[in-house]
Amino acid sequence: MDLPLNNFKRAIQAGRQQIGLWVALANPYSAEIVAGSGFDWLLIDGEHSPNDPPTVLPQLQAISAYPTSSAIVRPAWNDKVLIKRYLDIGVQTLLVPYVQTEEEALAAVAATRFPGAGVRGVAGVTRASRFGRVSHYANRAHEEICVLVQIETREGLDNLEKIARVEGVDGVFIGPADLAAGLGHLGNQQHPDVQSAIEKAIKRIRACGKPAGILATDEPTARRYMEWGTTFTAVGLDAMVLARETEKLAAKFK
Repeated sequence: MDLPLNNFKRAIQAGRQQIGLWVALANPYSAEIVAGSGFDWLLIDGEHSPNDPPTVLPQLQAISAYPTSSAIVRPAWNDKVLIKRYLDIGVQTLLVPYVQTEEEALAAVAATRFPGAGVRGVAGVTRASRFGRVSHYANRAHEEICVLVQIETREGLDNLEKIARVEGVDGVFIGPADLAAGLGHLGNQQHPDVQSAIEKAIKRIRACGKPAGILATDEPTARRYMEWGTTFTAVGLDAMVLARETEKLAAKFK
């Protein structure tokens, strides 16, 4: 049995725009619904949603029935033990939050590599290796693992080039909400200072030869980010879509 291909990794390396959706409802049924909606990638959030490996696993299984949508997981923290657990259940693309330094980026990459190149613990019979059926999995796993790091602080911006140039970092994601807070504009991502910092960051990431990503929750902002140069762009959140659209439906009758 062969190692599953990471279509998302190949797409962003080729510079093809990938449109995504944040998946925060922590439920395989809702994950399956959005998996068939046509998004290129779905971000299963383990940082700001009630997710952990046991809840992420059935969502991965639900999404796997829709091969045109790639599953990405954001762990709660840049933690090698937590990252190991996600890798073992078959996650191939990780978005590691709150990376502020070159050292933290190196640690994120090392957590996805087996000894010799990193610190990932070795297990022979896991979902990642198709329960031992993928030949030479330990030697080849890194080929299909995609490491995305999230920049969301002033310190992260200050170290952006060093972070982006770390070998094994496949893309850099800008966290607009925390970045706005860090720049003194909590709750106001549209502040000119925040938008200017985002635009400059996207250009700096691309100048390092790495794809840039971001999350936007309205169409004009998402299209502006894509014009600035993002390659993987999340254009909404499942929880927000559910909340706002049900509010609209209720309002029509009340």
